[in-house]
Amino acid sequence: MDNLFTHQLTRRKITRAKTAAPTKPLTKTELLANIAAARELPKNQVAAVLEALAAEIQKSLGNKGAGTITIPGLVKIEKKKVPARKAEKGVPNPFKPGELMDRPAKSAYNKVKVRALKLLKNMAK
Repeated sequence: MDNLFTHQLTRRKITRAKTAAPTKPLTKTELLANIAAARELPKNQVAAVLEALAAEIQKSLGNKGAGTITIPGLVKIEKKKVPARKAEKGVPNPFKPGELMDRPAKSAYNKVKVRALKLLKNMAK
């Protein structure tokens, strides 16, 4: 399925009517309507696919998941655990040279990193 998906993304050219550049980003409703019209599917099926994709992302980034998921050709989403940081006293202030400051403790947290892959980068050119 992955090979078919990437093959369709890279090989098929979608013809669109030339229109003026939109001034606002697409809303969820507009996105669903555009995809449904392009693939001649009902909107509720397209919405179900997007909900299933969100569920898979949540499963992969959850506590029991792998911590990373790739949507072929578009994005790679990674979760990184950042460890806790201890409080420090007498640390040089980077904004006022020569002055010392106290840095408070910070608890551990998760960072989410989203990387654009080659196909998405080419779309933005």
